[in-house]
Amino acid sequence: MAACNQAKPATKAPELVKTPYQDTQFLMGTVVTLRIYDKGKQPVLEKAFDRIKELADAITVNQKGSQVDAVNAAAGKHAVKVDQDVFDLITYAKSYSEQSNGSFDLAIGPITSLWHIGFADAKKPTQSEIDARLPLVHYQDVTLNAAKRTVYLQKKGMAIDLGGIAKGYITDQVVKVLKKNGVTTAIVDLGGNIYVLGHSPKAKDADWTVGIQDPKQTRGSSLGTIPASNKTIVTSGIYERYLKVDGKIYMHLMNPKTGYPFDNNLMGVSIITKHSVDGDALSTATFDKGLKDGLAFIEKRKDTEAIFITKDKKVYISSGLKKTFKLITGLGYTMGN
Repeated sequence: MAACNQAKPATKAPELVKTPYQDTQFLMGTVVTLRIYDKGKQPVLEKAFDRIKELADAITVNQKGSQVDAVNAAAGKHAVKVDQDVFDLITYAKSYSEQSNGSFDLAIGPITSLWHIGFADAKKPTQSEIDARLPLVHYQDVTLNAAKRTVYLQKKGMAIDLGGIAKGYITDQVVKVLKKNGVTTAIVDLGGNIYVLGHSPKAKDADWTVGIQDPKQTRGSSLGTIPASNKTIVTSGIYERYLKVDGKIYMHLMNPKTGYPFDNNLMGVSIITKHSVDGDALSTATFDKGLKDGLAFIEKRKDTEAIFITKDKKVYISSGLKKTFKLITGLGYTMGN
């Protein structure tokens, strides 16, 4: 009994390094940077990048031989068995398609491949081309069988595109690898999907200071900052990947209802939440809803905050950020009401 009453030894605080172990690679069409601050954990960088490459090869629709490519090739013919990771991601994507009432639709593939924004052959399609493909964008026609771990697209010509949430899912998986290998303090950056693990090494229990992307500038240019720990910040913007035709900019996020990119008063959306895959899906769904409805949508969600940037360079924030968001002056942005 005496042994049972003995106090547990205090958990030793991790030893951190001032200059992080860091690696940067170009993967999935974006710059991926990982920084680890735990002393002696440099080898974990390789494990984390191996996990990214493993998932990217299975998920992408722009690489022949991927599992998603196999699912799309079998549309209207037969179900395809996929790995657990891919099945979990597709299940999540269908769930979010349902939650957002189709604002996010995992079956958007026929439209995204038609525009192909972000690639050398990007073009504005004709209305007749869009009209021919829109009936195929219907997440309800994606049939999942958990027992057999299969995916079946009911109509020939259908295609799923997980680009809207793949980086978020992979970011979360990288965080799992870091934690499993004893990493307590790190920054994961998958080109627009940021995850800050643990606390800033600058002071005990200090938050990281995370920059909110300026949607009109290149990656790494901030218009404001927020404090965060063990959170993810996901940003989507009209200048991230776009097509310019006759002076008009068409962003890469597609509206499943019209077959055109979202076109409203929003220029950028940043979502702050616990899981990056949530941030990815929510950034797409809120672009569809616009400023007013998008803010209302976010306010109803637990542990979720958002920053909206409109085309007239006004910044709107959800209620949980009122005391913590700091706007950088001199960039021409002002706070909205």
